[in-house]
This record gives sequence, C-alpha cells and structure tokens, in this order.
Amino acid sequence: MSQNPKSQARSAARLGAVQALYQQQMEGTALAKLLNEFHQYRLGRVIEDEEYAEADVDFFDDIVAGVDARRAEIDDKLTGRLADGWTLARLDKTMLQILRAGAYELLGRPDVPKASAISEYVDVAKAFFDDREAKFVNGILDAIAKEAGR
Repeated sequence: MSQNPKSQARSAARLGAVQALYQQQMEGTALAKLLNEFHQYRLGRVIEDEEYAEADVDFFDDIVAGVDARRAEIDDKLTGRLADGWTLARLDKTMLQILRAGAYELLGRPDVPKASAISEYVDVAKAFFDDREAKFVNGILDAIAKEAGR
C-alpha cells in the first residue's frame, strides 16, 4: 500500500525530526540553527546515495520545536511509563528521540489521529531497531495517548 504524497511528506518529516532531535541531544545545537541546517541540507536531499523523500517542512518544524519547548513535560510523561528502575538516560539515544517526537504528537497535535501517530513512530523505530523495540514504542505511546485522553 503506497502512501499519498501528503502522508509520505509527513513520514519524511517525522524521520527528519527524530534525526534532528538526536543531533540536538548529542551536539547541543540551538533550535534555530538546527532547523535551518535541516532545511538547507537534510530534508528532501540525497545523502550518501540515499534519497530522502520530500518532507512537510512545517510539520517537521512543529515536531522539533514542540519537543524542544515541552521537553520537561514530555520526559516526565515518558519516565512515568518506564519500568521500575529505568530512566530516560538508560534508553538508547535514538529510541528516546522517537518516544519524545511521538509523545509530542499525541500531546500537542490533536489534528493527527492517535492510531496514525503511533503507527508512524513504530515504523520509524523499525528503521533503527528490531520488532521488540518497535513493540516497546507502541506500548509507551499507546499509554501516553490513553493518559492524554486520546
């Protein structure tokens, strides 16, 4: 089943947002510089022979800026969903960004259907991890959606 162009553009924006958030965590890049860099050089470009789909830039910006603005709230909700003894610091850094971006969409984007937001981030997780981690993403985001009344 192929996605329509708008859906593909949003999928590309989500993957780009996870990459941008990862870069921000690792390098401490300021938000404006980070967004500009991704607009100029990353979104919809060919990198190492891999062509990135055209991304919905406004959607990308909203996810990255939304996570940045609401990180404390999002991290608090994520921490509440982890097993006893687990902290966000123990999570793989890419996994943490997937969960943050997904949580932001569930909390801050009521226009995005809950099921599609969760399934999109499960797909992003599958790009980096195996099925066990993808199920973890599904479980955490589903719990956050329920807590948010979605």
